Amino acid sequence: MLQNLKSRTLALFAGTAFAAAAAAMFVGAATAQNKEPIKIGFGMSLTGPLAANGKQALLGMKIWEEETNGKGGLLGRPVKLIYYDDQSNPSTVPGIYTKLLDVDKVDLVLGGYATNMNAPALPVVMQKGKTYISLFALDVNHEFKYPKYFSVLPTGPQTKPSFTEGVFQIAQQQNPKPSTVALVVEDAEFSNNACDGARENAKKFNMKIVYDKKYPPNTTDYTPIIRAVQASNPDIVIVCSYPLGSVGIVQTVRELNYKPKIIGGAMVGLQATVFKSKLGPKLNGIINYETWVPSEKMMNPAAEFFKKYQAKAGAEGVDPLGYYLGGWGYAYANLLGEAIAGSKSIDDNKIADYLRKNTHKTIMGDWSYGPGGEWTKSGMMQVQYHDIKEGAGLDTWRGMSYQTVLTPDDQKTGNVIYPYEKAAQ
Repeated sequence: MLQNLKSRTLALFAGTAFAAAAAAMFVGAATAQNKEPIKIGFGMSLTGPLAANGKQALLGMKIWEEETNGKGGLLGRPVKLIYYDDQSNPSTVPGIYTKLLDVDKVDLVLGGYATNMNAPALPVVMQKGKTYISLFALDVNHEFKYPKYFSVLPTGPQTKPSFTEGVFQIAQQQNPKPSTVALVVEDAEFSNNACDGARENAKKFNMKIVYDKKYPPNTTDYTPIIRAVQASNPDIVIVCSYPLGSVGIVQTVRELNYKPKIIGGAMVGLQATVFKSKLGPKLNGIINYETWVPSEKMMNPAAEFFKKYQAKAGAEGVDPLGYYLGGWGYAYANLLGEAIAGSKSIDDNKIADYLRKNTHKTIMGDWSYGPGGEWTKSGMMQVQYHDIKEGAGLDTWRGMSYQTVLTPDDQKTGNVIYPYEKAAQ
């Protein structure tokens, strides 16, 4: 009987303690919600050619906002995302960041998606002395050397060459080795930077450039471009492009039955589900950069996030998987949140100091910052698409059956199918 009394007493204390803890959490969250929010401002591509990627980044950020506020916010205050559509148009960006800082009076800023949108934002942000975390911006701080700039893009210290180095490494492993290369470049900030890196790689790997020309971003007919490349007869074709160009070039290569030994490199857009579904088997054989794939190794720390993302994607009208930008959108917002909590401040100088001095563990991997706000180590990959059938859908794109990671060695899942036409069949 005494034992039963003790058990009931312990259970009562345990229940009371649990209730008290739950009440404290509720009160803490409620108190945070009653305080002035920490306002975080940014532009994002929600319409235009970059919207397929920008929208999934935004959903990842919204999930971070929801989770953070559910835990009581940061520094005892809720967080609030304030954002505007940059329309995938760089000319809108300076005005957006001026409004965020001068009219909305945001506490902190984040960059939008992609190189072309981050480059025009940086001068505005620098003038105000704000810490700036960019999302998938290639080497935009090279000229500015702004000490409070931090990149979320796994290029490592060799920023420009990182997008195509893996292709050149794969070429060097073939027998006989390919010796000539063509460079097809969309005349835009990202693709110009990526192709600068390809030129460095061609020199490094002793390959002769036989074609090197730019095409306008508003190009709709890629036939003359591909015919000109074909006439130069390169072993390898490196394409540096944004989504509409990437899709147009893949379609044209197949329509003209063009078969170089390797083709791909730095083609933005092919990672998004909407473009994979549009192109289907035409992707077979293409070798292209990736920043994250749903391999078992990479999925482990991110699995819970993607469950949440994919449950919300339909209602939000965004990429149903979110593999290219959804996880990164969450990670870069969380990076800022970690820096606020770690520095116990929303002071830009203290946040920048925290980002500079620490290793950051995220659902998309771990990284630290070196000179110029770039990663100390590259995490860029090259994958090859293969065995994609007509009508392939989400069940295919959800996994790894249609793509093989070729580089780097620590992420490799298989070997290249070489030359291109073997996989393109």
